[in-house]
Amino acid sequence: MEDILTYGFMQRALVAGVFISIACAILGVFLVLKRDAMLGHGLSHVTFGGVALGLFLGIKPLLMALVVAVFCSVIIQKLREKAGLYEDTAIGIFSSTGMAIGIILVTLSGKFNVDLFSYLFGNILAIERFEVVIAVFLAVTVIMVISFFYQELLYQTFDAEAARTSGIRIGFLDAVLAVLTSITVVIGMKVVGILLVAALLVIPSAAGLQIAKTFRQAVIISSVVSIGSVIAGLFAAFYWDLPAAGTTVVVAFLVFLAFGTLRILKKRGVLE
Repeated sequence: MEDILTYGFMQRALVAGVFISIACAILGVFLVLKRDAMLGHGLSHVTFGGVALGLFLGIKPLLMALVVAVFCSVIIQKLREKAGLYEDTAIGIFSSTGMAIGIILVTLSGKFNVDLFSYLFGNILAIERFEVVIAVFLAVTVIMVISFFYQELLYQTFDAEAARTSGIRIGFLDAVLAVLTSITVVIGMKVVGILLVAALLVIPSAAGLQIAKTFRQAVIISSVVSIGSVIAGLFAAFYWDLPAAGTTVVVAFLVFLAFGTLRILKKRGVLE
């Protein structure tokens, strides 16, 4: 561990990875319980379009991706409310369109290069100081907003109709959750890449829900799984030259399998 921390790039990777993994875990629990896990997957495709637009215009891809993802997350919610589309339909429309536009822009700009692949597949070891600052700031923002609306989001997650009847603005909270998810997808793409960031949102949260007895426990366990998976990915990249993004997701999946097996054994009375 001391060897790892002597390198600046590892320090940046650890700081960014821990904050991002916490934000992913907290949001992921809400998304999984609300059955909106596909939102992260859809927004990751939209984010690719934002990255491609940034590369095409010569603007910071991270900032452009953030603007595009937040904008599309709001439009998805509006389409669901005003046009009567199911959320998965709206997500499907924007995810496929975003990916298609991204492919066109990247082809026109001729920038199928290492930078693009780092966004697609993640490269946490190459994260820059500027990106660390943005990642920490946005992750803290996500955590603060979730904390502020915690009771309303919790109520809506478990009983949306009762929450609506009691006067809680369901549409507004859905938009808040969608915007926060888009932000988290963007800041998470340098950790595991656009193609795998949805997994970091869903798998640790699903793992935590396997053994948690309360919602708060689920958030804590999911955060621990998410942080542990990211750290394992960094160790694998540093010592064994394995891709950090792939290792992170595989470790999270293995933990999910372990927790799922434990839950089944308890249900069958094999374990107390």
